[in-house]
Amino acid sequence: MKEEGKHKKAKKYGMVINLDECTGCGACMVACMAENNVPFKEDESNKLDSIAWMRVYKLTNGKSYPEADICYLPRPCMHCEGEHGHSPCVSVCPATATDYNHETGIVSQIYTRCFGCRYCMAACPYHARYFNWWDPVWPEGSTKYLSPNVSPRMRGVVEKCSFCFHRYQLAMDKAFLEGRTVLEEDEYQTSCTQACPAGAITFGDLNNPEHKVHQLAKPDNKHGGRPGNPNVFRLLERLGTNPKVYYMSSREWVRQAGDNYLDNEDFAKNYRH
Repeated sequence: MKEEGKHKKAKKYGMVINLDECTGCGACMVACMAENNVPFKEDESNKLDSIAWMRVYKLTNGKSYPEADICYLPRPCMHCEGEHGHSPCVSVCPATATDYNHETGIVSQIYTRCFGCRYCMAACPYHARYFNWWDPVWPEGSTKYLSPNVSPRMRGVVEKCSFCFHRYQLAMDKAFLEGRTVLEEDEYQTSCTQACPAGAITFGDLNNPEHKVHQLAKPDNKHGGRPGNPNVFRLLERLGTNPKVYYMSSREWVRQAGDNYLDNEDFAKNYRH
C-alpha cells in the first residue's frame, strides 16, 4: 500500500491507435527505425531474425467478397504494468536489464546489463522484443544520420520499443531550464505518432484527463486500466498484463480478434487473422 501511494500521482504514458484510420502504410515503422537506430539487414525477407520495434500486422475477417474486410494493426511494445505493478518481462529478467519506471509507466531496456538469456522474449505475449544476432552493419555514409540520442545496440542483447524515452528526457531537460516540472501534451510525442499520415496514433499521459489519449480510452485505473470507451480494447487483456497501448475500432470483429475470440466458438469458426 505504501508503494502504491508513493506513485499514485505519477504519469502513465500510453497510446490509443485508431484501427479504422490506419491504412497500413508503414510510416510508423520507418519513423521508428530512423529515430531509434534500429539495425537492418541487406535481406529482410527472413522475419525470424529481423528487428522491428513497431510492426504492422494485417487482419482479415475471413469472408469472401463483398463481405471481406481488412484491418491493419500496428504493434509497438505494450509497456505492460501487470496486475501487481510489474510487466511479464520485468518479472523474469535475472540481470535487471529491463525495469518498470513508476514515474512514467514506461518499461525500459538497459542494454549494457543484458547478457542475452532471452527470458524476457519468452515471457512477452506480444512478441515485442527482439534479439540482436549480429552486430549492426551500417551502409557507408549512413552513420552520419544515426540519432545521437539513442545508443546503437551490440550483438547478443535484446531490444524493444521505448516510447522514444530519449524524447521525454530532452523535454524534461528543456522544462527544467525553463523552471517547469510539468510537460505540455505536445512536448513529448513518439516518432510513430508524429509520422502517421492518417493521424491514427494518439500518445500522451493516460492519467491526465486533459490529454486526448485519456479522453479516447477513458481508462479505469481502479480496475486495471480497463477502457471505458466501448470501441476501445487492448490485446490479450485477459492475461492481466495491463498494457498501455489501447486500440479503437467501430468494427466488432476487430475488437473480438484482439482478445475475446478464443472464448467465442462462433467467432473462432468463422473468423481468422
